[in-house]
Order: sequence, then C-alpha cells, then structure tokens
Amino acid sequence: MSLSKTILTSKNLTVGYKNKEVLKELDLNLRKGELTCLLGPNGSGKSTLIRSLAGIQKPLAGEVQIHDKSITEINAKEMAKTLSLVLTDRIAPGNLTVYALVSLGRFPYTSWMGALNDSDKALIQWAMEVTGSLQFADRHIGELSDGERQKVMIARALVQDTEIIVLDEPTAHLDSPNRIEIFHLLQDLTKKTGKTILISTHEIDIAIESCDNMWLVMPDKKVALGLPEELILSGSLEKAFGSEALTFDYLKGKFSKNLEGHDFIIEVIGEPVLVKWTKNAINRIQQHIKSDCQVEVLGTPKDPTWKVSGTDKKFNSLTLLISYLKTT
Repeated sequence: MSLSKTILTSKNLTVGYKNKEVLKELDLNLRKGELTCLLGPNGSGKSTLIRSLAGIQKPLAGEVQIHDKSITEINAKEMAKTLSLVLTDRIAPGNLTVYALVSLGRFPYTSWMGALNDSDKALIQWAMEVTGSLQFADRHIGELSDGERQKVMIARALVQDTEIIVLDEPTAHLDSPNRIEIFHLLQDLTKKTGKTILISTHEIDIAIESCDNMWLVMPDKKVALGLPEELILSGSLEKAFGSEALTFDYLKGKFSKNLEGHDFIIEVIGEPVLVKWTKNAINRIQQHIKSDCQVEVLGTPKDPTWKVSGTDKKFNSLTLLISYLKTT
C-alpha cells in the first residue's frame, strides 16, 4: 500500500528569531488524511515552528512548500483557503457572539459584505455541533471559559474549510475528558474528511494513542519523525523528555520516577481491573517498599478484598493495604 499524498513539506528549514536559531535543518512532511502530533519540552520551539510553517513568521533558512509550491508564492487569500491556524493566544473578547466569531471563518469565501448563504450556515452549524460549542452560540466571547473559547476557535478553523488545519496547544486550557474528546474529534476529521491536521501538544499519552505520525523536538534542535511507536522503541521519546529523575517505562508507555537501586517488587494477581489500579497505587509508594511480596486481589471492583501472601493480612480497602505496605 502506498503512502498518502504529501501535502506540506519543509526543506532544510531553520526557524528562530533574528540570529537566534531555535530549530534547524528540518525536512518535514504532512500527508493527506493524517493526524500529526508535534511534541517537545517547554521552550523547545514548537510554537515558533508552527508559526513558520503557517507563513506568519519568516524562517531563518530553508522553505516551506504546499503542493510543491513555496508558501512565499501563495497570496493571503489563497493561503486562507488552504491552511487554517489555531494559536494559543488569548482571544480579545470584543462584543462578538460565539456564532459571529465562528462565522468569521468563512471570510475567504464570502463577499466584502460577509453575507452567508445556506451552505455557509450549514457548515457553521456542523462545526459548532462537532466541537460542542453550539450550546453557547448566542453568548458573548467574554462570557466563556478558556476551554469553551478554545472549542470556539477550533470550530472557526473548521468553518474555514481548509485542506490543512494547524493547532498550537489547543487542549492547554481543557480538562482531561475534553482533551481526549478534542483529540478524538481531530482524529475523526482526518479519517472522515481527509483533512491534514498538525497539532502541537504536551499530551504525550494521548498523542501516542491518537496520532498517525509524530514530530519530536530533540535536544540537538532537530526534529525526529516517525510513528509514535518507532520513536518510543528507538529511545527518541525518552531522550527528548527524560531526565535524571524521570525515565520512560516501555511496558507502561509513560514516564515515571527513576527508582534506580530499588530492587523490591510487589507482585499483584487477581481480577484484571483490580490488578491495574492496585498496581497504580503501589507504584506511587514504591520508594517505601522494603521487601518483596505478593498481593492477591479477590472479589469484584465493587466488593474487593486484598490478601498479602505469606501473612494472615486481609484488607477490604486499598487505603488500608497501602498503609500496611508503607509501614511494614
């Protein structure tokens, strides 16, 4: 099976400010119908790269192309029909309603008077429904929470109906369920509409599960590309985010405290759901564990019992078990 069509590329791209390079020598690509996640530590240059790819910040070297055409040769109106951008900048409230702000996404297509036809209105309705912003369509922007505003900005980007959507930290102000919801929405959009989506994020766990491809900012100011699983197995993810205090657990798929020199293990057996969350609680107190032991979890999630093998100890709450393990 051949790879999807490449929509956007960069060639030997170096980005930064004046004579300060932030990221360098980048050969990147975005493919049709795929969700790509850009990850990197705070201050690593993700937003600078986003702005350069979108054509609102001039690169220090190299170029960005869309359909093999340099973005410097694409006029503003055509660019607005090709790429929509959602930044982390706070929205100036003004006196606009949510519906009016989302409607502005149609500006590349409407007349100078901004009149909306039935097709425009249907697209606006759809975008607000899928982002969950229709329920506050008549409210003013200044009345919304940060999370609600972010949903509105994503809706406006959808209304712009571009081939490429670029989002800089769109879930930064959202709670955990809404973050997952937004990632699922973006994932669905790539599959159902064929849109090409690039999102910068700090949500490592969700990105690993959701994205088709990952761009990973490395310590040498370059960007590693590949499937998230490839970047995990190669050690690139740990190299980008790891530290003396944190290491990547390749079995759990997440970063955890480095407990070097701690060899004691608590084995947990029993019902899978109870085992999962018992291990989760034990991992937090791993540094307090003074000897190996086995914990058997009996019963159901609603009526569990924890038994410590080799002893007569039984507990009917996880709190009591953890207290026992910490003090024994």
